[in-house]
Amino acid sequence: MTLTEQINNDLKEAMKAREKVRLESLRAIKSALLLASTEKGAGESSDEAELKMLQKLVKQRKDAAGIFIEQNRQDLADPELAQVAIIEKYLPAQMSEEEVKSIIDAIVADTGASSMAEMGKVMGMANKKMAGKADGKMIAIFVKSALAN
Repeated sequence: MTLTEQINNDLKEAMKAREKVRLESLRAIKSALLLASTEKGAGESSDEAELKMLQKLVKQRKDAAGIFIEQNRQDLADPELAQVAIIEKYLPAQMSEEEVKSIIDAIVADTGASSMAEMGKVMGMANKKMAGKADGKMIAIFVKSALAN
């Protein structure tokens, strides 16, 4: 079952169950999928593109929730965080910090990278290897610390 089919099925279930937050989250995912598929030059959407789109939706909601919390508006942050939890169910399980660090150390050893000038090469390989399974900020932090030593 493709992600689009799964979203459509879950959308129907959420409508029947009258789950407002889940319905809003699923509609946001469906809207993003439709926009991506109708963009100029867009062909068949790949699983990797769908994962990136879902990660973008999660990041947007986390950023919004962070802003609301800074402004002491927990009433607005809670729905955003609830949507994050629902959208994350469609993402693969996230890797732990130890797993990310070990993969980055292996990439650095394989490439022989030794300076910050080679960060782009290491980041590219790390992002490709851990696509959708680790946060980009966490990857960047570990790459910087590995290349700084």
